[in-house]
Amino acid sequence: MQIHPIHTEQDYKNALERIEEIFDAKPGTKEGDELEILGILVDEYEKKNFPIEAPKPVEAITFRMDQLGMEQKDLARLLGSKSRASEILSGKRSLSLRQIKILYRKLGIPADVLIQEAAPVT
Repeated sequence: MQIHPIHTEQDYKNALERIEEIFDAKPGTKEGDELEILGILVDEYEKKNFPIEAPKPVEAITFRMDQLGMEQKDLARLLGSKSRASEILSGKRSLSLRQIKILYRKLGIPADVLIQEAAPVT
């Protein structure tokens, strides 16, 4: 098979089919190299055509709290007060730099996710 850029949905489907055919190819072989190149092309096509948005700060916080078995009162202890935690989780208050640092350090939430502007609450 000749490898070429993926421009169309059909090119994408063809590449996925070929990847499936040669999935178990050994590295360093002709098919192994083909698999590696097709993987890169498919990855780039997917990034361009099916982008995944980073979660909003509140979504990231609630997801991480759920993972850690935390409740709002636990977040309040980290951030300083129940009302502050409530306002942040409801989207009524943006995170301060201090709070972003705390959530990054204590909960491991990526800072780039936390510094996004929150959508206004309507």
